[in-house]
Amino acid sequence: MTGQDAKRQGTASILALVVEDSPTMRQLLGFALRRIKGLRVVEADDGVDGLKKMAEERFDILITDINMPVMDGLKLVGLVRKDERYKNIPIVIITTEGAAEDRQRAMNLGANAYITKPIQAPQVVACVRELLEARSGRLDIEET
Repeated sequence: MTGQDAKRQGTASILALVVEDSPTMRQLLGFALRRIKGLRVVEADDGVDGLKKMAEERFDILITDINMPVMDGLKLVGLVRKDERYKNIPIVIITTEGAAEDRQRAMNLGANAYITKPIQAPQVVACVRELLEARSGRLDIEET
């Protein structure tokens, strides 16, 4: 179900996938993102789990860590950008990797934003709102 399908059914109109191996960090990101009215968060614990969930549902935005077991976030970004359904999805990298080379590599693979940990919830919310609004024109996105 796409975000538009959900909106028509009266449920969350925006579907976000958070891919992060740390349960605590997933919980923190989910809590922050739920401040955006109409946004529903689905969690995945690594890139493989993320791809599986992306095959099952249609997401409006992807938020991923880089350093994860099984499949890291950079590999995930590369695969997502090759998928016709997701070639234009906004992607936010949230990671401890703060070096300029790491940032550039992620952006070259197709990430739209790069946030280094430790994160601040308002920064993440603002970034996600900005990317969603840029993608869809003016959305009815507000904080709850």
